[in-house]
Amino acid sequence: MPVQGTPDQFVGILRDTVVALVRRDGPDLSARQLGVFLTVYLGEGPHTVRGLAASLNVSKPAITRALDRLGELDFARRKTDPQDRRSVLVQRTVKGAALLREMRSIMGEAAAAAEDVDQRPAAQAANTQTATKRAS
Repeated sequence: MPVQGTPDQFVGILRDTVVALVRRDGPDLSARQLGVFLTVYLGEGPHTVRGLAASLNVSKPAITRALDRLGELDFARRKTDPQDRRSVLVQRTVKGAALLREMRSIMGEAAAAAEDVDQRPAAQAANTQTATKRAS
């Protein structure tokens, strides 16, 4: 189902979501860490360092640093691929899944608030027209 809205609405939802994440009692993620996190949790797995670097178009060391932080926070975990011991698989965690649920909830609230703001001018115009008709 495609999401409808304007770029300004989407940016506003992103802003509200990021602000809510910053205000909550928990760790902050950089844009790169968040990009890696969301790619792991929303993309089809299995995920490797090499694959993440390719899909995000960043270096493997940049992915490794992001995964170091995600690992410290228990949002993702690395495991040696049993089929190719040279490769490292990135796994989801229960704590990471909880963060994703929280992010979905925050974004849903931000989207609902944005929709309410967009509908207010139309509702105010309708109320003004109704009041004008009553006064006539």
